[in-house]
Amino acid sequence: MTEALEIRNLHVAIEDNEILKGVDLVVKQGEIHALMGPNGTGKSTLAKALLGHPDYEITAGEILFKGENIIEMDVDERARLGMFLAFQYPVAIPGVSVANFLRTAINAHRKAADPEDKGISIPDFRTLLKAKMDLLEMDHQFAGRYLNEGFSGGEKKRAEILQLATLEPAIAILDETDSGLDIDALRIVADGVNSLAGPDLGVLIITHYQRILNYIKPDFVHIMLDGRVAESGGPDLAEHLEEHGYNWLREKQSKATAG
Repeated sequence: MTEALEIRNLHVAIEDNEILKGVDLVVKQGEIHALMGPNGTGKSTLAKALLGHPDYEITAGEILFKGENIIEMDVDERARLGMFLAFQYPVAIPGVSVANFLRTAINAHRKAADPEDKGISIPDFRTLLKAKMDLLEMDHQFAGRYLNEGFSGGEKKRAEILQLATLEPAIAILDETDSGLDIDALRIVADGVNSLAGPDLGVLIITHYQRILNYIKPDFVHIMLDGRVAESGGPDLAEHLEEHGYNWLREKQSKATAG
């Protein structure tokens, strides 16, 4: 059965300042969606609200995932249910290797599903991790490094793609994962996402720029303005946006409001 993330009339405020003003969006497994829009329009607010950041107050609407309204769920509950967020600025965790971090995350998922689960064995985990790293064409020595400590921008994003591959969520939200990447790092990240794409994974790529969409081909493109999804279409919508900017859409909205 194909699972879906359904966002219905979502309103979100930060310190009584309303940022999202009625977002409607559906992302299904097997689909790649791109969400674009200028700074300050609510894209990252949406990502954080979807995963349950406590600073973001949901004042109206629903977030349905696997048929459940997850608004009251804690962050870890949403993650265990099959949601994943790749951060714009991943934090370093000194003293914790990439491998130990991933094994701990896997065991937390297993323990939540079955309190009697003893966790994945070290040999089984090594086999799994090597297979995922081979899929992403990553050097196995990467797993022994402390998570994000001394990592370049590209290495941080690559580590997040490895997390995505290992945890196998149903829906992944990539919040400006192309931010600050040079062209080589961008290709590495894009290749990783493309290698994981398939019927079991739905992806929502949040980005300012069309350039990442040259490497990751979305099925749907959405443009957010003033806290709402103002326009949706296919991949050609991103190309149109790159060429013409946002003014045409603002004018379209103004005419619709005036009418």
